[in-house]
Amino acid sequence: MTTPLPPAEELRRLDAELAHLDARRAQLLQRRTCLLQVLQAAAPPAGAQRPGPHWQPWQPRPAAGDAREVSAPSAQNVLLALGGVLLAVAALAFTLVSWGSMGTGGRALVLAAVTGVAGAAPVVLLRRRLTATAEALAALALALTLVDALAVMLIAEPRDPAAYWSAAFALLAAGWAGYGLLVRKVRLPLPAAVLAAQPVLPLLALAATGAESVQGVLWALLATAAADLAAALTVTRRSVRLTAAVAAWATGGCALLGAGVLSLDAGTAPVLRAAALLGAGAALALLAARRTGQPAPAAVAGASVVVGVGGVVRTSVPEAWAAPGYLLAALPVAGAALAVRGTDWAAVRKGLAGAAAAAQVLVLCWTLPALAAAVAAPVRWLAKVWEGTPAEVGATVVPWGEGLAVPVTLAVSGAVALAAARFTAGVARTTASCAAVALLGAAALVLPSALTVSYPVALTLLCVLVLAALAGAVAGERRGGGAVATAALGLALAAAADATLLALAGQAATLAVCGALLAQAALAAALLTPSLRQTATACAAVGWAAALAVAAPAAAGLAAHQIALFVLLVPAATTLLAAVLRTSNRTLGPALEASGATAGALALTLAAGNTGWLSGALAVGGVIAAGAALRPQRRWAAYVSAALFLAAQWTRLAAWGVDTPEAYTLPASLAALAAGALRCRREPQTGSWAAYGPGLAFTLLPSLVAAWADPHWQRPLLLGLAALALTLAGARSRLQAPLLLGGAVLALDVLHELAPYVVQVAGVLPRWMPPAAVGALLLAVGATYEQRLREARRVREALGRMR
Repeated sequence: MTTPLPPAEELRRLDAELAHLDARRAQLLQRRTCLLQVLQAAAPPAGAQRPGPHWQPWQPRPAAGDAREVSAPSAQNVLLALGGVLLAVAALAFTLVSWGSMGTGGRALVLAAVTGVAGAAPVVLLRRRLTATAEALAALALALTLVDALAVMLIAEPRDPAAYWSAAFALLAAGWAGYGLLVRKVRLPLPAAVLAAQPVLPLLALAATGAESVQGVLWALLATAAADLAAALTVTRRSVRLTAAVAAWATGGCALLGAGVLSLDAGTAPVLRAAALLGAGAALALLAARRTGQPAPAAVAGASVVVGVGGVVRTSVPEAWAAPGYLLAALPVAGAALAVRGTDWAAVRKGLAGAAAAAQVLVLCWTLPALAAAVAAPVRWLAKVWEGTPAEVGATVVPWGEGLAVPVTLAVSGAVALAAARFTAGVARTTASCAAVALLGAAALVLPSALTVSYPVALTLLCVLVLAALAGAVAGERRGGGAVATAALGLALAAAADATLLALAGQAATLAVCGALLAQAALAAALLTPSLRQTATACAAVGWAAALAVAAPAAAGLAAHQIALFVLLVPAATTLLAAVLRTSNRTLGPALEASGATAGALALTLAAGNTGWLSGALAVGGVIAAGAALRPQRRWAAYVSAALFLAAQWTRLAAWGVDTPEAYTLPASLAALAAGALRCRREPQTGSWAAYGPGLAFTLLPSLVAAWADPHWQRPLLLGLAALALTLAGARSRLQAPLLLGGAVLALDVLHELAPYVVQVAGVLPRWMPPAAVGALLLAVGATYEQRLREARRVREALGRMR
């Protein structure tokens, strides 16, 4: 078996091998260079053996930065394009600058010659397979035709430039199209012909109607978009088809955008004409969606119908109903989306549904300020609790002009969402159902403020809405609609919060509403299946129970600290109910206990103004926590119970004016020591620090602090005797905690008592005495250092053997 080498020896051998390889590589490279020079100097003799047919001279692999970034064809195209651009710029400069120095014949001859040569050259170049050069010269020829048109305009000086350029672009489009059909291998002329045809009709309309008639230009743009769409759907060449599609989107979009702006800001007659234009554009977009199978054109069609019809409605109704008018215009679009069936119409259906949904969302954004104002209006009663109920709840609280506009808008949107849920399936149906619940509920929330109803009617409507929403949550959950049930529950909680805040205006209203909401929430929690919805409903019921426990005694004239005991009934009830539900529902029980604990904290806050009542409230809280600790899963509640009992005792002592720290700490220490002794009996391996350390420290340390600040002798004497007894007991029972804690407290207590005498003696002794004593001590310790170490080790071992 080979013995492994030491690391140093292995590293030395590796270095030697690497040096040998480097030297050998240098020799091989030198020999290769010589051989290449011989082969390059003279051809090999006839019959000599050549390297194999696949032999290639070895070349070092280039670094990453040496790779060529541009291929030969790309470089060629760039150079050709740059040359064509420069020639076009030169021709334009010649036309604009040097035009006046030549006669008419010379001008025409130069332009015709240059354009003819540039147009004929690609034919010759294509025969020689110089395709890239032919494309560049064809592009130059197209640019020269534009220069020719500019030159003719400078010569002719037409009266109407719009009409001239309309005719010029028509001729250019026809010429480029003919040239592209003749020279089919050149790809640029046909797409260029499509682009040249775009301004023909708009410029012609501008020349015919003048700049004042915008709608004529918009119609011309829409007609151009129709022609582009026809080309995109019928032409087979891909470049022409793509160019026509992009042009159709551009011209059609400009036409519809302009018509939309007119519809939003024009009077009755212009709005009708804009609506007609938008309708024609919608039909054209629907055709595109049907033929292409894309939802985007259908969405444009739906938006055009909404804007056009909504503009007509806007001019026919009061200003406050303008936004609902656009919602009314979206209804036919939504109906068409729901009515269209078949896989062939899937894109149309999707686009129309998206347009209708977008219109609804925009209109709903208009209702948000009014909805927020109506929902937040009852918050003002937090500052006016029981100051008197108002006569009415309505527009005086939330002013917004036409009162029914907002609730009608929300109700109509909710109805549309409900219909959408009826005709859809899957995620779309769930989303529509949740939206319907939210929208119809929002309409009901806004309705009391919109109608300016009386105060009792408003409260009744809100409570009925809560009941209906809770019933919807229960029904939705039983039908398997978890999302719908959650939406209904959210609506119920929002309406309940609104009702609770509004009820704060009067005592009777507060009691009645809190009682009704408590009953509704408790019933709903009992009917719901175990889930987060049931947990939220039960916690809300606990909240209204706490509110009722505060309101009822307050209405009877009790003070806040007296009300605290009534509020403590809530955590007592929740603790008992959680104990009953611990086997059937493991989620609801902890939530009820947490809600009850929150109510208990409220009770302690109410009792904080009276020390005696606070002590009683803390004691009751300790009893409740002790009852919870009887359950095996809630053993930790025993610590909470002990803390509450201790706080109750301390509060009572503070109420009696007791300022002796042992009165506060000694009972807790005795209880902690008793618990520690019981734990040691059950678990003999428990250490003394865990069993007795907290109890001993809880009294010894505060007493030590008090003894150091106490000028009398009684407290230090009693503390020293107690510490001595603990030290002896710890040594006898071999327990670390009492031995060390008692010894440390005893030493510090003795030091405190001897400190005045030490100071007095130090003042009498000469100044050289303390340094001499310290030096002598150090010498003695140094001389017996080994013996002291052995003694310290024995002490440590002795302590280690203790518990």
